[in-house]
Amino acid sequence: MSVPRLMTNIQLNQQPSGSVIFLHGSGDTGNGVRLWIKEMLAKEWKFPHLRVLFPTAPVLNYKPMGGVPSNVWFDRHSISPEVPECLESIESSMGTLKQLVDKEIELGIPLNRIIIGGFSMGGAMALHLTYRMFQSVGGCFAISSFLNDSSIVYQTLETTAQKPLPPLCMMHGDCDELVPMEWGAETLKQLQRCGVDGTMTIARRVTHEITREQIINLTNWINERVPCT
Repeated sequence: MSVPRLMTNIQLNQQPSGSVIFLHGSGDTGNGVRLWIKEMLAKEWKFPHLRVLFPTAPVLNYKPMGGVPSNVWFDRHSISPEVPECLESIESSMGTLKQLVDKEIELGIPLNRIIIGGFSMGGAMALHLTYRMFQSVGGCFAISSFLNDSSIVYQTLETTAQKPLPPLCMMHGDCDELVPMEWGAETLKQLQRCGVDGTMTIARRVTHEITREQIINLTNWINERVPCT
């Protein structure tokens, strides 16, 4: 599978000392999730010292939608933790996103001042990218996300994990029917077993979505991980 061209919407900062990479959920775009967050906050989501990047996933035939092409970071056999991962598509997006991270490093951003995260499938992709490829970034976040029970992420951490690993911030709605909260909790449990220092914040009466409160809490968490220098 060839590496797709990566389209990125960037919040430019004149002299950024760090970066935040936010990966959207399945069927969305980088600009789509940027506008979603902007609508919730009534302003752009930005930091005085950080550049925020919203890349867009490639268009792939997506099995859960009957094979219809969609912007997704990887294919799935089904939306379930019990099935094997579609590794070919995961590896393709890993290669593309590595180019994005490498570009930030070339621009002078230290790896430990880069935060990688996302919503739903984007959060899962962030977990792959962080804990398999970039174990020295400043942190990882995942909102309404999960990993498959036999995920290669766990296998990687069991054999090649460096210490300490990037801290993890997970958030999940307790009324999420697409990705049940229990799937996210099990993912966190398995990652903690592998040495990840992670937490999960439960949003009450929240479905499969991002809320204003979550973004505010995430903003505070990011500022703690990569403060102004």
